[in-house]
Amino acid sequence: MPVSPLPDIATQSPPLDLPLDWVGMDGIALPIRLHGRSIAARVGAGVSLDAAEARGIHMSRLYLALHRLETEELTPALLRGVLEEFLASQRGLSRRASLELRGEALLQRPALVSPLSGWKAYPFVVHGQLDAEGLRLELEVEIGYSSTCPCSAALARQLIQQRFSEDFAGNPLESEDVLAWLGSTRGILATPHSQRSSARLRVRLAADSDQLPLAELIERAEAALGTALQTAVKRADEQAFALANGQNLMFCEDAARRLHVALMDQPGLDAFHLRVVHAESLHAHDAVAQSGWQRESAAARGGPPTAR
Repeated sequence: MPVSPLPDIATQSPPLDLPLDWVGMDGIALPIRLHGRSIAARVGAGVSLDAAEARGIHMSRLYLALHRLETEELTPALLRGVLEEFLASQRGLSRRASLELRGEALLQRPALVSPLSGWKAYPFVVHGQLDAEGLRLELEVEIGYSSTCPCSAALARQLIQQRFSEDFAGNPLESEDVLAWLGSTRGILATPHSQRSSARLRVRLAADSDQLPLAELIERAEAALGTALQTAVKRADEQAFALANGQNLMFCEDAARRLHVALMDQPGLDAFHLRVVHAESLHAHDAVAQSGWQRESAAARGGPPTAR
């Protein structure tokens, strides 16, 4: 008995003759290779449906095209190749392809003083789009750091000065007495407030970029801030971290400006947008600052990236 061909409902005409901006899949579990390691990622893959007379796209072909991401290092060239395969698999249906990868990059970070080290996770997103105008790639990463309020530091210093004046008024100063006073809770009666803070950087790569500069962005941002969150620490590291906070007092505006200057020095970028959030320990709300930049020659490629 002859076998009938399997029905292909997607080839039938749609009830409404209307093109669609994006059709695809999201939340696909996939291992990808980044910095020489395999990491778990969630992938969104899709194309435009420009052939209004077609009911749908061939989604399984997009899924199969993702397999290259499992074995090759994640680079702009690899992403371009996958997106080109998306379009080739939907020939006659689509003119624009897009890809989004979400994961966590694990980087080993040394302690500030001791020989200890530990791993930190940096959530990142890669956005890729390919159309007649070429490849557009954006990279987003979130970085945690500590911020100490300059205002509260000044107020704490004033209280300490007042207590010092009260305790030593009219008394001859002996260095041993001052040292003991500085080491007591009576002397240092107030401390500035600090909070865990985060910076989200979203950069658009130049057309000739051959690498995804994720690690470089993280290193540059943490160096600019000076107070990156730590992993394994001993007391000496905790003391060094307190010193780093004291030497890097920051409002959210200060952090945003530091990061802006640091990203301006990062080669291979056409544009960036940054957003810093200081999760206030004084207030029940957050303090937020944003900044952005784009190269004039890149303005025609869609404007600056925006925080999401």
